[in-house]
Amino acid sequence: MTFLGLIPARYASTRFPGKPLADIAGKPMIQRVYEQVAGLLDDVAVATDDDRIFQTVQNFGGKAVMTSSNHRSGTDRCYEALRKTGGIFDVVINIQGDEPFIKPSQIELLKSCFEDDRTQIATLVKPFPADVDFEILFNPNTPKVILNKNREAIYFSRSVIPYIRGKHHAEWLKSFVFYKHIGIYAYRSGVLSEITALPQSPLELAESLEQLRWIENGYTIKAGITGEETIGIDTPEDLEKAVKIFQSIQP
Repeated sequence: MTFLGLIPARYASTRFPGKPLADIAGKPMIQRVYEQVAGLLDDVAVATDDDRIFQTVQNFGGKAVMTSSNHRSGTDRCYEALRKTGGIFDVVINIQGDEPFIKPSQIELLKSCFEDDRTQIATLVKPFPADVDFEILFNPNTPKVILNKNREAIYFSRSVIPYIRGKHHAEWLKSFVFYKHIGIYAYRSGVLSEITALPQSPLELAESLEQLRWIENGYTIKAGITGEETIGIDTPEDLEKAVKIFQSIQP
């Protein structure tokens, strides 16, 4: 089975313009992400709509694909990039361009989901620790997911799911295993072609979560359960924290 890693990267960002080119301990963020995954997949490319990002990737020896600036999501950008690579791959992995700390073990876990021939789409989830502040669970910027017994996603929500009846919400994390969604996806190439042709769905529009469109249309999403956290960089303040982490782990 062959795997293509695609890293969607836009220059425009409301909270952090130019984020993919932000310096992290001497290297642009997009290079940090690229180098974390390059040796784990059959091929890797950055999918961008910006000449500056394209040139930066080429300068460090990476592969980049120019894509339209009109895409609604990273999934749509990945499909255009897949077509432009000209290669034939069984599975496409959509890797977040703002997570330079993604672990090789997480990529391998995602790949292992496709050992099951029935897997159409895969993603990662992480249990919320039972001892964290319950306010973290209630954060709408951290989507939650419910799984069935086959580790397939039943539903994703910005609200807390499920509701624990009969207990104060401060006790919920000690009463049930809640899962946080880790926003990395992998799709069989044919499935990627199909889901990008679907119109936006009511649940997707309500929650602003594109994976709900796939579930509403009958696609299954396999979940790999990871114990490792990822660190996304959404703001300049997040970048400062990331730089400190890299400085602490470099020899």
